[in-house]
This record gives sequence, structure tokens and C-alpha cells, in this order.
Amino acid sequence: MRIVIAGGHGQIALRLERLLAARGDEVAGIIRRAEQSDDLRAAGTEPIVLDLESASVEELAERLRGADALVFAAGAGPGSGAARKETVDRAAAVLCADAAVRAGVRRFLVVSSMGADPDHQGDEVFDAYLRAKGAADAYVRAQDALDWTILRPGRLTDDPGTGLVRLEAHTGRGPIPRDDVAAVLAELIDTPATAGLTLELISGSTPVSVAVKSVAGN
Repeated sequence: MRIVIAGGHGQIALRLERLLAARGDEVAGIIRRAEQSDDLRAAGTEPIVLDLESASVEELAERLRGADALVFAAGAGPGSGAARKETVDRAAAVLCADAAVRAGVRRFLVVSSMGADPDHQGDEVFDAYLRAKGAADAYVRAQDALDWTILRPGRLTDDPGTGLVRLEAHTGRGPIPRDDVAAVLAELIDTPATAGLTLELISGSTPVSVAVKSVAGN
């Protein structure tokens, strides 16, 4: 499979790229800064330098053509203000959805956030983030031309992955290592029966592959 990852230099994205490359997939990562290219190549990934805050739908679609799946793992990141939550966490996700439709890439995975809600209340930057992610998720859900799956991890940690998770429509809050988020994404890409699902993810007691098969069968 050829898999493109938007936000290709992110912490989850780099982990996912290594997993996909190791299993033999052709992987490309979209990055904003050319100096990040070597990190992607080290992960077995082709760098695509494109600023998702300024690119057009057609510019992005041109780079997506021929892909089997697109993963949206971009984010404004810690330290960014409310304005970039809007331009990256919402608008770039919308751009990716539109470009995937134009390029004919049906499989579309979104790394969202637990608590994402377009109607979330509050004046802090994190409140703006949850609104932006919620609005992006709502837009993606409305795209009939996409086989989308939205993954909403709990509190992200850098602890080593255990391979044991809880993956359900509603899990309640909890931590999850980034290693395990990447492992679940890799499994979801290969499980088209999860299309149309919004899933929460925290650490648990179920092996990743079993957890994904379980939700796919519901």
C-alpha cells in the first residue's frame, strides 16, 4: 500500500511511519519544513514538503494521487495559539478531506482528540483546540466519498507501548502511549470495516489487533 501521512514529522506520525515502512508499505509524509526531510528518510518515508496552511486543494490532491490511504496526524502543537488551532487542527483537516476526495483516495484516518466537540465551551487555548478538532471531525463525517475512521486518543504519553489497549466508541478518560496509538493506526489502515466509526483509545488489556477486529465486527 501507498500511505500518505499529513503532519509527517509529528511524534505519532514518525512512529507510524517506522511501523508502516518496516512492514513493507510505501510511505510518504507531508511536512512544512524541508529540514525535517532527513528525519522522515531515516524512518523509511518519502518527504513531501507542502505547507497545509497555504496549499490549495488541487496542490495537495496532486500529491495524493495514487495513494491507498491518507492519515491526518497534523497539529498546531503545544505553544501555539488559538488562531493556529483553527488553521491547522481544523482547516488543514478539511483541506486533507477535500483533497482526498478529489484525488480519489477513499481511506482516510484522522487522529483527533478525546473531548473534541465543535460546541465545546471555554476561552482557553485548549478549549479552542477541542472546538477545532470537533469541527474537523464533523466535516469529515459528512464526506460520503471517504471511508473515514476517526481515532480519539486519551492523554498521550512517551511511555513504551504495551500493545494492550481499550478501543471503543466511549472508553472514558485515561493515558495512552504514542507507541500504541501508532500501532492502532497501522491496524486501522488495514481494517476497512472500521470505516464510519469514531473510536476512543486508552491503555487497556486487549491486544491491538484483537481490539481493532472487535470494533470492526460490531
